[in-house]
Amino acid sequence: MSMPEPRDSPVHGQAAAALAAAEVWRLMLEFTWAHRSRLYEVLKELGLTAGDMKALMALEPDQSRPMRSLAQVWDCDASNVTWMVDRLEERGYVERQLLSTDRRVKRVALTSLGVKAKAELLARLYEPPSGLVGLPLGDLNRLRAAMALLPLQPHPHRHPHPPTDASA
Repeated sequence: MSMPEPRDSPVHGQAAAALAAAEVWRLMLEFTWAHRSRLYEVLKELGLTAGDMKALMALEPDQSRPMRSLAQVWDCDASNVTWMVDRLEERGYVERQLLSTDRRVKRVALTSLGVKAKAELLARLYEPPSGLVGLPLGDLNRLRAAMALLPLQPHPHRHPHPPTDASA
């Protein structure tokens, strides 16, 4: 029979931190889920789909990207990238570019209209919900400071999907 860890031990501290992180994550997800209709309203008003948003978010002004890299970023098949790029190209938001050194490689770039569309999308999405605006300034400052500490990318040694072939 093992003895419980003392409250001030590193193991107890790690367990407490893991429990607190799980609770914070749950609250973040619940808050986001409760406000998801705002996202869909913004997309509808702008005539965009969730896929369009995903595509626009992956592209930066003055930086074209190979279609293959978009498939990797979006974690999808190249045929899906073609379909999403087609949709945005029809609206004038992106253009395909051929590499002068390898004409088989197609790159995708935002057009000036696409830059404006992305900026409008982000401006609308960045409008905070009233429940957040209603928090006291001190709480907002602490929340902002804590959120600023979080990495924007998943841990590099943890892959979000299990390996797909037997050799991995």
